[in-house]
Amino acid sequence: MKNLFLIFLASTLLACGNSVQYNDPIPEHDSFTLDSKKVNETRVITVWTPPSYAAGEDSFPVLYMPDGGIKEDFPHIANTLAKLIEEKSIPPHILVGIENTERGRDLSGPSQVKEDEKYCPLTDGALNFRSFITEELVTEINSKYRTTDKKGIIGESLAGLFVVETFLLKPESFDFYIAMDPSLWWNDNYLVKNAPTLLENLPTNKETKLWFAGSSAEDISKYTNELSTVIMSFGPDQLNWKYSDEPNEKHNTIFRATKEKALKWTLNN
Repeated sequence: MKNLFLIFLASTLLACGNSVQYNDPIPEHDSFTLDSKKVNETRVITVWTPPSYAAGEDSFPVLYMPDGGIKEDFPHIANTLAKLIEEKSIPPHILVGIENTERGRDLSGPSQVKEDEKYCPLTDGALNFRSFITEELVTEINSKYRTTDKKGIIGESLAGLFVVETFLLKPESFDFYIAMDPSLWWNDNYLVKNAPTLLENLPTNKETKLWFAGSSAEDISKYTNELSTVIMSFGPDQLNWKYSDEPNEKHNTIFRATKEKALKWTLNN
């Protein structure tokens, strides 16, 4: 029992804080700040455009990413997109990264579990953060860049929780969702428990895509497996989804280990 607690504590601390730092090459990118009324902050936004963006007049789908600062996950995801686009494995997309300020606050919903609040003292900001993205940031990106109506979101760990929460609570927000090792234990695994009913929220007039993965972390895989079972039973016809069970990956390896397969499956029509 003590070992299980230590595993839970370690993965939780990784979820609420920033993860291990890597020395990824920093791709060419744009950066600007956006004053938000929804989160009452000035946020730093980082944008990568595919090589063909500057060469023509085409418009492109957009992939949004929490944990999207230059010292966070933006460089390695942008570099991976560039590689896959060059290989013609995926169509070109624009990447929009959102740099963290209070990560635990922005990426978590409410919780009735005291231990959750102890690990992430500032919580329950997901509603405002989601409104910032969908009502302010998307509008700003559409005004600054040539975009199509198609958009998605990617995240890992606590950002993965935010992705799944958005998928279940506000599924019309995006067309496609990618979540690696989502922290579905949050609030006594509320999202998984209520998924049968929440799946009824999915739009009926369009396809929604969901790709998610679970590592060997026991407090993660238990609930990603359960979510997969629930979707098999209750997922509507308009949901196109795939679950990647990754027992050989750890919580701190799964993002980089699965990102290519996730992007290939999700970003292709």
